[in-house]
Amino acid sequence: MTVQASTFNGARKHLERPTPRVALGIALRGIATSAIDISDGLLGDLGHILKLSKVGATVQTGWIKGSLEYALAGGDDYELLFTAPAIKGDAVEAIAKQSSVQITRIGRIEAEQGLRLVAPNGKPMTNTFVSFDHFA
Repeated sequence: MTVQASTFNGARKHLERPTPRVALGIALRGIATSAIDISDGLLGDLGHILKLSKVGATVQTGWIKGSLEYALAGGDDYELLFTAPAIKGDAVEAIAKQSSVQITRIGRIEAEQGLRLVAPNGKPMTNTFVSFDHFA
């Protein structure tokens, strides 16, 4: 099996049998300031949080292994995207460990509205990614 085939099969498994992060979500009550499942794509669902909260974000992309498009715009992941104050980082890590869910810090929320992407080399990058839109 090639790397591409194993990646596809792993993604297909998660699509056909998603594992909702209910325990993690419940445990984050009182710590997370927002949360959403990633069903329409990471950037699309983050956009919902940013719009409703009237804030912006800077997202680092160095954590992504493989296709930026799949990671940032691909949907039906049903993973939990949440925001929490940086000062609560140790509590978030403990909750993730207790819930047996691997988490990744992908960026930061900022007062300045809009979404900013940072390439793995640390330079700003243009957002050309399009997530699923139910109403388009």
